[in-house]
Amino acid sequence: MAAPLSDGDRRKQISVRGIAGLGDVAEVRKSFNRHLHFTLVKDRNVATPRDYYFALAHTVRDHLVGRWIRTQQHYYERDPKLGLDLEELEEIEEDAGLGNGGLGRLAACFLDSMATLGLAAYGYGIRYEFGIFNQKIVDGWQVEEADDWLRYGNPWEKARPEYMLPVHFYGRVDHTPEGVKWIDTQVVLAMPYDTPVPGYKNNTVNTMRLWSAKAPNDFNLQEFNVGDYIEAVLDRNLAENISRVLYPNDNFFEGKELRLKQEYFVVAATLQDIIRRFKSSKFGCRDPVRTSFETFPDKVAIQLNDTHPAMSIPELMRILVDVEKVDWDKAWEITKRTCAYTNHTVLPEALERWPVSMFEKLLPRHLEIIYALNQMHLDRVAALYPGDIDRLRRMSVIEEGDCKRINMANLCVIGSHAVNGVARIHSDIVKNSVFKDFYELEPEKFQNKTNGITPRRWLLLCNPGLADVIAEKIGEGFITDLSQLKKLLDFINNETFIRDVAKVKQENKLKFAAYLEEQYKVKINPSSMFDVQVKRIHEYKRQLLNCLHAITLYNRIRSDPSTSFVPRTIMIGGKAAPGYHMAKMIIKLITSIGEVINNDPYVGDRLKVIFLENYRVSLAEKVIPAADLSQQISTAGTEASGTGNMKFMVNGALTIGTMDGANVEMAEEAGEENLFIFGMRVEDVEALDRQGYNAREYYERLPELRQAIDQISSGFFSPRDPSCFRDVVNMLMYHDRFKVFADYEAYIKCQGQVDQLFMDPREWTKKVIRNIACSGKFSSDRTIMEYAREIWGVEPSATKISTGNQTHKYSGS
Repeated sequence: MAAPLSDGDRRKQISVRGIAGLGDVAEVRKSFNRHLHFTLVKDRNVATPRDYYFALAHTVRDHLVGRWIRTQQHYYERDPKLGLDLEELEEIEEDAGLGNGGLGRLAACFLDSMATLGLAAYGYGIRYEFGIFNQKIVDGWQVEEADDWLRYGNPWEKARPEYMLPVHFYGRVDHTPEGVKWIDTQVVLAMPYDTPVPGYKNNTVNTMRLWSAKAPNDFNLQEFNVGDYIEAVLDRNLAENISRVLYPNDNFFEGKELRLKQEYFVVAATLQDIIRRFKSSKFGCRDPVRTSFETFPDKVAIQLNDTHPAMSIPELMRILVDVEKVDWDKAWEITKRTCAYTNHTVLPEALERWPVSMFEKLLPRHLEIIYALNQMHLDRVAALYPGDIDRLRRMSVIEEGDCKRINMANLCVIGSHAVNGVARIHSDIVKNSVFKDFYELEPEKFQNKTNGITPRRWLLLCNPGLADVIAEKIGEGFITDLSQLKKLLDFINNETFIRDVAKVKQENKLKFAAYLEEQYKVKINPSSMFDVQVKRIHEYKRQLLNCLHAITLYNRIRSDPSTSFVPRTIMIGGKAAPGYHMAKMIIKLITSIGEVINNDPYVGDRLKVIFLENYRVSLAEKVIPAADLSQQISTAGTEASGTGNMKFMVNGALTIGTMDGANVEMAEEAGEENLFIFGMRVEDVEALDRQGYNAREYYERLPELRQAIDQISSGFFSPRDPSCFRDVVNMLMYHDRFKVFADYEAYIKCQGQVDQLFMDPREWTKKVIRNIACSGKFSSDRTIMEYAREIWGVEPSATKISTGNQTHKYSGS
C-alpha cells in the first residue's frame, strides 16, 4: 500500500501535473523515466539534478508539442518514481537573458498574454549565444562575466533547419530596365529555433522563433581560391558573430556596425518568414486571386518593439517593390498599414541615429529607399507648411550635419499606421514633445497602450501563497481576468484576510532572508521593513536618491542611538552597462555605504544596506514577493512606464514614487493616498528647467543633505581611497540632469510617513490589500486586448483548442 502523500508532496505532484496541464500522473512518470533513460550516457548510471531537470523539461515539451502543432494548424539518484523537489530542478534552469531591462521582459509577458487570449501571434528575436552578462561584485565593483546560458543545451527549443533563410549584406545596387537589383552581397544564413509559448489552460501553444546566424558552406572560399582554405573556414566566425552576444546597453544608443547587422538580420529573416507563411497559407497564393499583396495588411500585423526593428519598413518596401514588383505607392500603403510602432523611451541619448556612411556600405539599397521615402514625406510637409524650413529639418528622417544620420524614430513614425507610448503620461509626452510635429500632422496615428505584466508568472508562479489566499476569497477567475481582484475590496476590513495576507508576506520574507544567507552569507532581520529598488542602474532612475536616504537614516541613528527607529533592510539591485562609468560608480557607492553601515555596532540590525548581485528574472521572482516597500523614484517625465512597479503592487508591496510612468495610473487606480507619492511633477521639472536648476542652493539650505554629500566627498565611505566618489559628487553638484537634490527634502519626509505606517501592521496590510485589489488594470492581458482591437484589428478568441492525441513529431511552420 502506498504511503499517504504529505501536503508538500501533494503540492509537488499537483504542480508537476499543472505545469502544462500534463494530465495523467502515471503517463507523466513513464515519459519522465523514458527521457531520464536517454539522458544518461553509457558510462554514467547515476542521475544528477541536471539530468532530472532535462528529463522533466523534455517531458513537458513532449506534452506541449501536440498542442503546439494543433495551434499552428488551428490558425492556418533519487528514485524518479518518487516525488522530486521541483524547486530544486527550477534552480537548474538558466535564465534566457536575451534582452535589456524591461523591454525584453515586457515582450515575454506579451507572448504569454497573446497565447492565453488565443491570438495567432509569433514573437521574433535573436538567439544570442551569450545573453546579458552575469554580474559579480568584486571589492564593491561590478565585474562582468559572459552568460554562457546554452552551455548545457536548451531543452525548450527546437532547431528548424528546414526553414533556414539567407540574409544579405554589403554589395551594390544595379538599376536595370527590369528593375532594381541588389548584387554582389555577402550572405549569412538565419537558422530558426522555435520555443513553445503555452496559453493558460486553453491548449493554445504559440511560437517564439529566434534566429541564429550561420555561415554558408562556401563562405569566403571563393576569395581563397589559390590561398588559405583553413583561414577561410575560420572566417566563418565573422558571419556567425552576428548572433554571438547581446549588446548590454539599456536606454543608450551605441552606433556599432555589428549592432546594425543584428537589427537587419532579425528583420530580414523575419519578413521572409512572414511572407512565406502568407503565401503558403489558405489566405495566400494557392488561390490565384490571392497572389497579390493587397490583402497582406488584413492578414499580417507587425508591431515594432522600439526602433530596434525599424529596418522592417525599408525591408518590406524592398521586397514588395524589387522582388514582388508591386507599384511603389501601393507598396508604401501596404507597408504603412502593416507596421505599427511602440515608443519606449524619451531620453535623447537612447534614440537610434545611424550614420548614413554605415548604411551606404552595409545596406546600400535600403539607404536609397529611405532617401526616397523621406523625400515623399518632406514634399508632403512642405506643401502643408510652406516656407517652414525648421519644421522640415525637425521632421526629416535624415539629420544633416558633420555626420549625416538616419533618425530611426522618425522613420518608424512615417512608416507606421499607429504610434503608441506605454503609459498615459508617456504617450502625452510623445504627442506634446518628442513627436510634436508628427502629432500635429497626423493626430489620429497616436495612441496610448499602458504596459502590463502577466499574472501567471508574476503572481501565480512567483507567489503561490498569495495566489491561494486570494483564490480562497474570490475564486480563480482573476488568473485570466485580473480585474476580478476588485472583489477583494469587500475584504479590506476582514480580520482573517488581513491576517492571512500579512502571514504570506512574512513567510516570503523569511524565505528570502534564508536565500540571502545561503547564497551570499548575508544575515538580515526578517521583521525589518524590506525596502527594495531593483532595476537597471541609471542616473534617471535615481538610485543616488535612495543612497542619500540610507546615509540620512544612518546619521540619525548615530546622532541619537537611544531613539527607537523602524528597522529597515534597504536592498538595491541591478546591472550597469559595462561602458557606463557613472552607473558603475553608483554600484560602488551603494556597496561602500553598505560596508560602513552594516559593520557599525551602534546600528545593529536597525539598518542594513544590501546590494543584490546579478539581478535577473529568477531573482526578481524571489525578491518581489518578499518586498514591503517598492521604490519607483525616477525624475518625473523620464521613465516611460516601468513594469517592476506593477509587479510589486500585485505582490503586496506599497510604492514610494514620483508621478512618473505608470505610477500615475497606479495612484489613480488605488487612490493617491494609498501610495507614498512625493516630489516634482512633470510641470515642476519643466519650470525648474526654465529657471535653471542650482544644486548648491539645496546643498546650502538642507543640513542633512549637506552632511551626506560631505561624507561621500571626504572619503567617509571610502577611507582607503578618499577621492573615490569625486565624479559622483561633481555630477550631483554641477551637472545633474535628473535633479536629485530637488526632490531630496520631499523624499525624506515621505519616507518618514512610510515609517509611521509600518509601525501599524494592521493599517499597513489594509493599504496592501487595497493596492492588490486595484492592480487589475496592469495585466498584460488588458494591454494585449487593446493592441489587438485598436491597432492590429483582431479579436481575442476564447476558443479552447481540443487536446487530441498527444504523440507527435513537430511539423508546424
